[in-house]
Amino acid sequence: MKRALTASVALTLLAAAAAMAHPHFNKTVTAKLPSGVDATVTYNTTPANEIHAAKAAVGTFVTPRRPLLKLSGEIKTGAVTIPAGEYTVGVIKNSETDWTMALYPGAIPRGGEAVDVAKAIKLESLFSTAQGTAEHMLLDISPGDGKLEGRAVLTLHFGHLFLAGALSDKIAN
Repeated sequence: MKRALTASVALTLLAAAAAMAHPHFNKTVTAKLPSGVDATVTYNTTPANEIHAAKAAVGTFVTPRRPLLKLSGEIKTGAVTIPAGEYTVGVIKNSETDWTMALYPGAIPRGGEAVDVAKAIKLESLFSTAQGTAEHMLLDISPGDGKLEGRAVLTLHFGHLFLAGALSDKIAN
């Protein structure tokens, strides 16, 4: 009995230590886009479990923990016009080595049905695996580079997968 109690206490302490060593918390990123529109991303940090990404079917909309992008006004990026509102941030798997950033209108409920990928708004995107590793998902709004240079971009870094999606046209200097 004493041995079982000692083992139970030890397991409880180990579980508590592991939980405290691996916190998850809510984050918010806000930026004023070149058009003057406020863009706010809210999300919960989550471990970068690339197994889920690898198992995703080609052509599906995938969203780790359903991060949200709120736009205070309409934005235009290339041929795409995105109305003011709230969007679930996600990605569409094009192939095993390529992804596209996409926004799904509204907030997707947790554990809900599969979304209609045809309703997703695809952003001009740049995918890379050369940006290092993010142990937890990171989202940001920042200046783009490469083919997205001179544009405001939404970035999602998940493990070694890095994706940037254009939120503006090229900014005139």
